[in-house]
Amino acid sequence: MLKNHEIDALTEQQAEESRKKFGSNGLTPPEQSSFWKELWETFRGDALIRILTVALVITVVFAIIGVGDWLEAVGIAIAVILATTVSTYSEYSNNQLFQKLQDEYSKILCKVFRRHDGTVKIRDLKIDDIVTGDYVLLQAGDKVCADGIIVNGDIKVNQASLNGESEDAKKTAVEPGYQYDAEQIDFLDTHKVYRGSVVTSGEAVMRVECVGDKSQFGRLASELKEDDERESPLKVKLGKVADAISKFGYIGGTLIAIAFMINCIFFNPTLLPGADVYFSMPNLMQILRDLVSSVTLAVVIIVVAVPEGLPMMIALVSGLNMKKLLKDNILIRKIDGAETAGSLNILFSDKTGTITKGSLQVVDFISPEGKDYQSFPSIPDALREMLLINICGNTNAIALVSDGVLQVTGGNATERALHEFVGVDGTLTYENYKLECEDSLMFNSANKYSASVLRGKLDRAIIKGAPEKLLAYCTSYYGEDLQVHPMTDEVREQLERHMSALSEKAMRVLAFATSDNRIGEHLLQDMTFVGMVGIRDELRPEAVEAIRTAKRAGIQVVMVTGDKKETAAAIARDARLIESADDLALTSDDLAAMSDEELKSALPRLRVVARALPTDKSRLVRVSQEMNLVVGMTGDGVNDAPALKKADVGFAMGSGTEVSKEAAEITILDDNFNSVVKTVLYGRTIYNNIRKFIVFQLTINISAVLIALIGPFIGMGTPLSVTQMLWVNIVMDTLAALALGGEPALERYMDEKPKRRDESIISKNMWSSLLTMGIYLTAASMVFLLHPFFRDLFRLDGEMIYNGHDIYFMTGFFCFYVLSAMLNGFNARTEKINIFDNITQNRTFLYVMGLIAVVQVLMTYIGGPILRTAPLTLSEWGVVALLSLIILPVGTLRKLIFPEKLTSNT
Repeated sequence: MLKNHEIDALTEQQAEESRKKFGSNGLTPPEQSSFWKELWETFRGDALIRILTVALVITVVFAIIGVGDWLEAVGIAIAVILATTVSTYSEYSNNQLFQKLQDEYSKILCKVFRRHDGTVKIRDLKIDDIVTGDYVLLQAGDKVCADGIIVNGDIKVNQASLNGESEDAKKTAVEPGYQYDAEQIDFLDTHKVYRGSVVTSGEAVMRVECVGDKSQFGRLASELKEDDERESPLKVKLGKVADAISKFGYIGGTLIAIAFMINCIFFNPTLLPGADVYFSMPNLMQILRDLVSSVTLAVVIIVVAVPEGLPMMIALVSGLNMKKLLKDNILIRKIDGAETAGSLNILFSDKTGTITKGSLQVVDFISPEGKDYQSFPSIPDALREMLLINICGNTNAIALVSDGVLQVTGGNATERALHEFVGVDGTLTYENYKLECEDSLMFNSANKYSASVLRGKLDRAIIKGAPEKLLAYCTSYYGEDLQVHPMTDEVREQLERHMSALSEKAMRVLAFATSDNRIGEHLLQDMTFVGMVGIRDELRPEAVEAIRTAKRAGIQVVMVTGDKKETAAAIARDARLIESADDLALTSDDLAAMSDEELKSALPRLRVVARALPTDKSRLVRVSQEMNLVVGMTGDGVNDAPALKKADVGFAMGSGTEVSKEAAEITILDDNFNSVVKTVLYGRTIYNNIRKFIVFQLTINISAVLIALIGPFIGMGTPLSVTQMLWVNIVMDTLAALALGGEPALERYMDEKPKRRDESIISKNMWSSLLTMGIYLTAASMVFLLHPFFRDLFRLDGEMIYNGHDIYFMTGFFCFYVLSAMLNGFNARTEKINIFDNITQNRTFLYVMGLIAVVQVLMTYIGGPILRTAPLTLSEWGVVALLSLIILPVGTLRKLIFPEKLTSNT
C-alpha cells in the first residue's frame, strides 16, 4: 500500500476547485412523481373510482334532461374528489418524508485521502463530496464511488450491476504512462473501476477520474432497475382481508341495489304498488332514474365497504414512525421492513459489535513456549519483531502516525485492535523495514486465515488465522530468541490448553505463523508457529436485557459467529442465551453433517453457531422459512448480503459494508442488538395499530352496509344518502388512519407471541369487537329511526325529504351515526377497560377526533341539500351527543364479556 506521503492528496481548496471545474459526484435524482400526477393516477387506476365516475356522468346526463338530481350529482362529485385527494395526499406526503429521510441517512461514506496542514489523512466523506482527482481507499465490501483507475494494490470487483456479468473481475495498478480515456468504456480493462461496482476482495487505492452524471453509472442510472420487492407477511395478510371484505362489499352492494329497486317498485308512495304500474311506458324515465340511483348506491356501498385504504396504512404508519425509529438509531431502508420485524419468530444475530461492544482489545500474547505477555513491549525483542511483521504485514487496515498519535482506519475490528496493540512505536518501527507485499490472500470464512508474501527483511509468507487451523499444520515454532524448534506433542498440547483457557474466558483467539511456501495449495504445509493473542470484546451491558426481552417476546435468538465454539458458548452464557443443558451450540462442521430434516429438528434448541460460514447463514434462513417461521438476520460483511436478502427482514450494521446495507431492509446505525429488539417493538406497534384501524374501519363498513340493506325494507329508503356515506368514508378512512397510526409503542406488546406467517390478521378478539359493535351500531340506528320516542326529540316543522321524513330528524340520525362511529375509536384503540389508556402519548388521536366532531357540526350548517342536512338546536345536539356516548359503555361491556386473551411467552 502507498505510504501517506506518497499520495498526492487534494487539499480542501483544490477539492473545491475540482468540483467547480468537473462537477459534483452527486447524481441527478430521478424525476419525482408530483402530487397532481399521483392524484391523476389514483383517478385513472382505481376501478371503484372509475365506476363511480361513470355513475356520476349518467346522473349528470339524466339531470340535464330533467329526470336526475343535480344536488346528488354535485354531492357525489365533491365526495369523490375529497376522498381521492385526501387519501392521495396522505400517502404522497408520507412517502416523501420516507424518501427524504432515506436520502439523508443512506449516503455511502468513502475513505478519502485529503491533505490538511501538509499532512495526508484518511477522512470519511459522503459519496457526493468526492471530486475528480481524489484518492480513495477501496476495501472488500465497498461500493466503488466514482469512475477511476487503480494506482496501487489489487482488488476483485463485481460489475454485474453495470454489465450483467456475475464473474468477478481483477483490477490492478496502472503502469507508468497509462492514459485514461473517459469515453472508452471497457469493463475488461484491468486498471479501470466503475461506480456501482462492488469490491469483493483485496485492497487498493483509486484515483477518481469521472464523477456524478459523467460516470458510466450516472449515464446508466435512469435505466437501472431494482429487483422486484417481495410482499411482507403483513401485506399478504392485509391483501387476504381486503379480498374477503371486497366480496362482502360486492355482494352487499348488489343486494342493496336490488332492495332499492324493490322499494321503488312496491313501496313508492307516488305510485300504486305493483310491477305493472311501475313498468308502464309513462314511467320509463323514472325507471331509468331509479336504475341509475340503485347502481350509484351499490357502487358507493362498495366504495365504503371495500377497505382500499388498508395497504396504504403500512406506508402511513411506517412514515409516522420513521422519525421515532431514527432517534433510536434505526434506519428503515425499505418501507415495510419494520412491520415485518414485528412478526419475527427467529433472529440470527452476529456477535461482534452487536451483542458485544465491538471495541476489541488485545489483552494477552501467548508465546509458542506457553509464556503469557500482557503488553507488546514486554515481549522479548526477537519474537516481538516477528510478531510485529506478522501483524503489520498481513492486514487490510491502514495505520498512520500523525503528531505522535496513531490513526487506524479500514480493515476489520480485529485488525484495528492488533494495530492498537503494537502502538505508535511498533508502527514506526515497521515502516522502517520497508517491506513490500509480493502476493496476498484475503481472509474468508471457509479458509479461516489470511496470508501475505513479503519481500525485504523477511522473505517468507506470513499467515494469520484460527489457531486450531494453523496449529494443525505447524511442524516447528519460534523460541523467544527466534530460533526454530521442532513442534512436539507436548508443546502442541500446552498451546491447545492455553487456547481453550482463553476461549473459556470469552476471548477471541488468533494465531500467527510463517511459511517458506508461496500462496497456493501447499501454503500451510510445514509452518512455523509464532504465537497467539487473546482478544477481549466485552459484552454490551444492555445486551442481556435485550436478549431477555426478545425471549419474552417469543423470539428465538441464535448467535452466529466466526469464533471458536468455546469462546462463542462462553459469551452466549454471559448473555443468557444459553441457560440450560438442552440449549445447543453447534459449529459449521456440525451443521454440514446434518440433513435439513435433522437441522429442523434441532433448530428450536439452537442458540449458537460457531465458526460459521456465509453459506451456513443462507441455509439457516432457508430451513427456518421452510418451517413457516418469519426470519431475521443481522450482518455487516459483503458475504452476508445473500443471507440478508433472503431473510424476511435483514438488519445491516451501520459500520458494515455498503453491500450488506443495500441487501437489508433495516440499518442499525449504532450496531446495537438492543436497537434490533427495539425494531421488533416498533414493528409490533405498527401491526397492532393497523389491527386497531381494521377494527375501527370494519365496524363502520359492516354497520353501513347493513343499514343500507335493511333501510328499504322498513320503509326508510336510504337512511344514509349517497353523499353521506361517501363523507363517512372520507372521515373514517384517512383521518382515522392518522389518529390510530400514531398510537405509542407499548412494552406490553413484547409479551405477545409472534404472529405466525399463516395467522389471520383478524383475531378472535377482533371478531368479537367487529360483530358486537357493528351489530350494536346497526341495531341502535334502526331503533333511532323507527321508534317514535326519538323522532319526537327533534323538530317536526322542517322540510320533508326522501320517503317523507323530516330533515332535522334525519340530520340528527346522520350525526348520531358519525359521532357513534367516531367515539368507537376510543374502544378500538385499546383492549383495556380504561379507554384513555396512554392517551397522552398520542395527542394526535384527540386532535383528529375533535376535528371530526367540529367538521360534522359545520356540515349540518353548510351541507344543505347536497349532504341532506340542516342546522340542529342546542337541545337536539345534546340528544345526539348523549345517544352517541352509549357506544362507550357498550364497548366496555364487550371487553368484560370477551376479555382479551393474553398470549404471554413468560
